[in-house]
Amino acid sequence: MCKKGIRLLPLFLAGIVSSVHGKDLNSNDHYMCSWGGGTAARAQELKLSGVSLYAARQKIQAYKFAKSWMRMMAMGITEQTYDSPSRLKPEAVRKIFYEDCVSYKVARK
Repeated sequence: MCKKGIRLLPLFLAGIVSSVHGKDLNSNDHYMCSWGGGTAARAQELKLSGVSLYAARQKIQAYKFAKSWMRMMAMGITEQTYDSPSRLKPEAVRKIFYEDCVSYKVARK
């Protein structure tokens, strides 16, 4: 394979992966992954700004959630975010969470 073909291979594979992600998930799965990514980003933002895990938990307890599963999920995501040594920016955390969530959902189908 020529050098040019090797350079294009990652782009080709990324195109395949993104098309698989878009086709196999229903809107509820996309919503859950997007919501989780936003929750992880907010938790990372709080962590980086020096807010304690205790205070972050209190904020979650005070928030009104639209669905019953959201509070416990938000707690878990926040605790995992605080346990991580990561210092990534919140937007990077959001993107990584979303992509990993979508990959997980596609793999389960």
